[in-house]
Amino acid sequence: MFKFLKDKLKSAISKISEGVEKEGKAEETAAEPAASKEEKGFFAKLKEKFVGKEEENVIEEKKEIIGEKITEIETRKEIRQHVGNKEEETPKVFEHEEKIRKKPKAEAKTEKIKKEIPAGKEKDAKKAEQDIETKEKVQPADEAEPKALEEPGKKGFFASLTERIITTKIDEGQFEKLFWDLELALMENNVAIEVIEKIKKDLKEELVEKPIRRTRVEETIAETLRNSIEDLFEKSGFDLAAEIKNKKDKPYVIAFFGINGSGKTTSIAKLANMLKEKGITCVLAAGDTFRAASIEQLQLHADKVGVKLIKHTYGSDPAAVAFDAVKHAKSKNIDAVLIDTAGRMHSNESLLAEMKKIIRVAKPDLRIFVGESITGNDCVEQAKTFNEAVGIDGIILAKADIDEKGGAAVSVSYVTKKPILYLGVGQDYKDLQKFEPEVIVKGLGLS
Repeated sequence: MFKFLKDKLKSAISKISEGVEKEGKAEETAAEPAASKEEKGFFAKLKEKFVGKEEENVIEEKKEIIGEKITEIETRKEIRQHVGNKEEETPKVFEHEEKIRKKPKAEAKTEKIKKEIPAGKEKDAKKAEQDIETKEKVQPADEAEPKALEEPGKKGFFASLTERIITTKIDEGQFEKLFWDLELALMENNVAIEVIEKIKKDLKEELVEKPIRRTRVEETIAETLRNSIEDLFEKSGFDLAAEIKNKKDKPYVIAFFGINGSGKTTSIAKLANMLKEKGITCVLAAGDTFRAASIEQLQLHADKVGVKLIKHTYGSDPAAVAFDAVKHAKSKNIDAVLIDTAGRMHSNESLLAEMKKIIRVAKPDLRIFVGESITGNDCVEQAKTFNEAVGIDGIILAKADIDEKGGAAVSVSYVTKKPILYLGVGQDYKDLQKFEPEVIVKGLGLS
C-alpha cells in the first residue's frame, strides 16, 4: 500500500535532512567570530568530540574537560606562589595541590565576618564562626557557596555552547528551497494542493528558526510530517453497527454514490456481509437500472452473502426501487437497507438530479461516496462535487490495497471535511477494513 509515495517521502525527508544540516553549517561558519588559532583549535576539537552525541552526555563531558583546564591553571598559579617551579620541590607541589583542592571555602567567609564585626563583639564573631562550621558539616564545602545568578533571559556558558555545537537552524528562505523536493514528491503522487500547503505550513512552523538537534533532524522532519498527515483526517468515532441497532424507527437506510466502475456494488456486498456477521439484517436495493448486467451482478452478490435483493426491470425509476426496498424492510422488520445507484460522472447534471430524487424519496440516514483510491486527484474532485450536490456523510475508498501513490487517501477527507469510513483492501467479502489514520501513516512508512 502506497509504496511509491512511501519511497518518495523517504527520499525527500533524507534530502531535507541533509539540506538542513548543510545550510545550518554554512550559517554557523558565516556567523562564527574571528578567534585565535588556539581558540579555534580548542573548539574544533570540542566539536569533533561532541557532535552526534546526546545532549546530556555532551554537557557533562564538556564540563569535565573545561573544568579540569581551569582548575589546573588556578592550581599552578597558587603553587608557584608557595613553592616555585623547582623540580626538587615536586613532592611539595603535590602535597600543596592536594591542600588547595580540599581547602574549605568557609575559611574565607569566617575571615570576612571577623573583619565586619566591631570591637567588643568577639562573641558574635565566634558564634558566626561556629554557625559556619555547623553548616559545613551539613552541606559539603563545594556546595556551600551559592551559585551566581544569571541575568534573566541569558543562557549559561555551557547551555549556549551545547546548543551551538549540537543544534542547527535554517531560515525561511532556506526552508523554501529545501521543501521543494518534498513538494514535488507529493505532487507526483496526486496529493491535493490544499494538503501540500497544510503540510508545508506545519513543517515551516516546526523547522524555521528553531534549534534542531543535529542527530534528530531527519527524525524531527518525519515526526512533524506524521503529525501533519494524521491531522488531515476527520475524526468521526463512527460505529455503523451501533448506529443501526440504536435507531428506533427501522430501517436504517444507506445510499451509495460514485462514478462508473468505482467499486460501489462490490463495496455494498462487503458492507452487507460485515453487517450480517454482526447480527444485523439487511436488504439490498438495485437502484442502478441503467447499466447492463448491473442487476444480475448485485443479485449474484446478494445470493453469496445471503441477503434479499429488491429489484425492478431495466429502465425503471431508481427512486421507485429505493422506495419499495424501504417499504419491504419496514414490513419485515429488517434493520438496514443498502441502496445501489447508477454510476454517474460528477459533471453530469441530469444524473445528479436523479440522485437527488432518490434522496428525497428514500431519506437515507447515511450517504456514502465510494471512490477508487488509485485515481488520486480525480477521486478527490469527484468526492468534492458529490458532497456539494447531495451532501455526503462519509467515504469508502475502494482498491486501497493496490494504490501505490496514496494521494486520494491522504487528501480526500481533508478536502471534503468528511471522514473516511472504510477501506477496500481485497477481493473477498471480508476485505472491508475500518479506517484508522494509523493505517495511512504506516503505509507511508512514518509510524
